Amino acid sequence: MDILELMKKRYSAKKYNADKAIPQEKIEALKEVLYLSPSSINVQPWKFTFVQNTGVKAQLAAVSMHNLEKVNQAQLVVVFSVADDLDAFQQIVDTQFPEARRNWYNQIRASKPEADLKIWLSQQVYIALGVGLTASIALGLDSTAMEGIESDKYKEILNMTDFKPLFAMAVGYGAEDDFNRIEVMPKSRRLLDSVIESI
Repeated sequence: MDILELMKKRYSAKKYNADKAIPQEKIEALKEVLYLSPSSINVQPWKFTFVQNTGVKAQLAAVSMHNLEKVNQAQLVVVFSVADDLDAFQQIVDTQFPEARRNWYNQIRASKPEADLKIWLSQQVYIALGVGLTASIALGLDSTAMEGIESDKYKEILNMTDFKPLFAMAVGYGAEDDFNRIEVMPKSRRLLDSVIESI
């Protein structure tokens, strides 16, 4: 199936089949795809936490607002986090980046207020979310992007210090009675000509 057909098929699952396991090879493939996500100057300011443990998922579900059931039902929850301690991230930059990219990042850091730098780093993580959602349908999996999480509580549950959870992605197989399935709730988009302009 080509990419256009996959995107026509993709929808945001609202209810998951909690009993249908994801083959481990698909989870490993999703890890590799997220690892390869693009970012501005290849800065990669992220951490992707793959949560399959039902106990941990239950803790996350309790602080996921209107996403509680999805977190509990989905076989996998991927938490997308951004570098929050800029000094700790600088250690990554200094030890893992090649010189040219390190210099480029250091110039950007020097030119931006800390708040603006953190916004820019967070924007990179959204790119990875788009990659993850697209990769999921390509792997035959359903998914849901979830900004509705209590970030500080996620951070505590996952024992994070240098990174801050921004959002999560539920992954699994949509339930047969999910009201949001394409065959029940057709995809709705604004008119193409009002969204895309060709010059």
